[in-house]
Amino acid sequence: MTNVIFAGVGGQGVILASKILMEAAKNAGHDVKESEVHGMAQRGGSVDCHVRYGDLVYSPLIEKGTADYVVSLELLESLRKLEYLSDSGTLIVNNFQVAPAPVEAGLEKYPDDIKEWLAASVRKCHVVELESVLKEVGNRRALNIVMLGILSRFLEFGMEDWKKAIESQVKEKFIKMNLLAFSRGRELSI
Repeated sequence: MTNVIFAGVGGQGVILASKILMEAAKNAGHDVKESEVHGMAQRGGSVDCHVRYGDLVYSPLIEKGTADYVVSLELLESLRKLEYLSDSGTLIVNNFQVAPAPVEAGLEKYPDDIKEWLAASVRKCHVVELESVLKEVGNRRALNIVMLGILSRFLEFGMEDWKKAIESQVKEKFIKMNLLAFSRGRELSI
């Protein structure tokens, strides 16, 4: 059984990334289950998806301390999902900040030491800088697919499984750009 959590804020494409992973796992012959939590996603709130795949999956929910991978598209969201990561799990975090409502209102301060804390506290932690990759791809909204490309390096699926999954989940006019984004994430040195 492999357990993956995607985390981010509304509008970052967390759900699409999870749907593509689900398709790739199905294409590779796995049983797959998924659970989504939208919260206040339309207002920039937290969004997370649990994806579980293996020979036979009974529940879509990942228990705390059992996630093999947590993929966070936003820095602060990585802290919110860290309790789900297993001791041997891998954390992949985009070094990007989206200020939550209390920070925007001036009631709270966005923590300025998250990266350092994660590096010191999580054994397998990869904080990635994606500005140059997103410029090359030509669309900031491809962040989720770049992050999926990074994750793909750790998973056993072949490129054909990923390609079919992307083609089945993305509108035709965006397939080429998303395949490029996936490829750049997969090639990124972390």
